Amino acid sequence: QVQLVESGGGLVQPGGSLRLSCAASGFTFSSYAMSWYRQAPGKERELVASIASAGGSTNYADSMKGRFTISRDNAKKTVYLQMNSLKPEDTAIYYCNARRIFYDFWGQGTQVTVSS
Repeated sequence: QVQLVESGGGLVQPGGSLRLSCAASGFTFSSYAMSWYRQAPGKERELVASIASAGGSTNYADSMKGRFTISRDNAKKTVYLQMNSLKPEDTAIYYCNARRIFYDFWGQGTQVTVSS
């Protein structure tokens, strides 16, 4: 059974940091590109960052460059999102995604709220 379980969300003040984790099981994690997406209330889901299966190549949405860092540990079957200098507009549900050719898996999401 495929599972992607996100954790690490919560309430943080503007300028603060959070580290999200996504633990994977039920598929060959090291063969999948991994991504983080987010969806704010009333908005469409958008790509935050992605990382290639071997971890050598990363991609970020323009508004996250320099503030967010995606990484993965294939031995632990976990992908991370380090978020620094958080802004109120980063408030959203953050989703983990695993993708390979015809396969596309999603986690349930973790809420991130940036507010003073």
